[in-house]
Amino acid sequence: MNLTATVDEGLVPVPVRVRAVESEIADVVTLRLEGAAPRGAFAPGQFNMLYAFGVGEAAISVSGDPAAPDTVHTVRALGAVTRALCALTPGQVVGVRGPFGQPWPVDVAAGGDLLLIAGGLGLAPLRPVVYHARRHRDRYRRVVVLVGARSPADLLFDDELAAWKADPASGLEVQVIVDRAGDDWKGRVGVVTELIAEAVRDPGSTFAFICGPEAMMRFSLRPLARAGIPDGRIFVSMERNMKCAAGFCGHCQLGPLFMCKDGPVFPFERVRPWFYTREI
Repeated sequence: MNLTATVDEGLVPVPVRVRAVESEIADVVTLRLEGAAPRGAFAPGQFNMLYAFGVGEAAISVSGDPAAPDTVHTVRALGAVTRALCALTPGQVVGVRGPFGQPWPVDVAAGGDLLLIAGGLGLAPLRPVVYHARRHRDRYRRVVVLVGARSPADLLFDDELAAWKADPASGLEVQVIVDRAGDDWKGRVGVVTELIAEAVRDPGSTFAFICGPEAMMRFSLRPLARAGIPDGRIFVSMERNMKCAAGFCGHCQLGPLFMCKDGPVFPFERVRPWFYTREI
């Protein structure tokens, strides 16, 4: 085996030191890793393969600022690998491959309205788009961020959301909604799809980026269609079971598409034939 060629193709994890670990919500932490990923700077929507030595590897979206020197990932502890990643402490080492995948089309959307729709942990892959849009605010007209969560305690990056919403200089229109809440919650209660109709003002110039549970994404498509946004301006991030990130293993296949190479970000018109077939 040509080891040099393999490393160049991004198939061997590179040891990277953990600079900082921040607890977000229950079972979710953000890892800040030293420097860029092995294959260089990432684009919003791309992911890295993170290897917990002795446990295994998982595909994790990059959730930080594309212009920042470090690489940031937000991880939920769901299985053995992600639990091991969430248990890392500053100074420890994690294996990294990437970045991989097709990003959000931030350049294609230039000149139009950006509508970002996030459900739950889906805010993490969209967060780099927000950073990008703020840094290049003159490239876009309206930038609208719609965020839904099960409860206030499940809101990811809640302090940052509040800061974006409260700061007129951010140039963002931020709306947050939760499925259920106590009397101390002063925001809206319901599901994020309820916010879409009022957020769309110029459907012919709106680009919608959606990330979250697949059920939430499916239900988001209906109000977007009613608002008049064509499928070619709607983009979804498909988070399937990625194992190799190179299109070899087939674990992330959806019809003829591989999430790791053809996605994870797709124009909805490209995945429509398979989007509603849960068995694929």
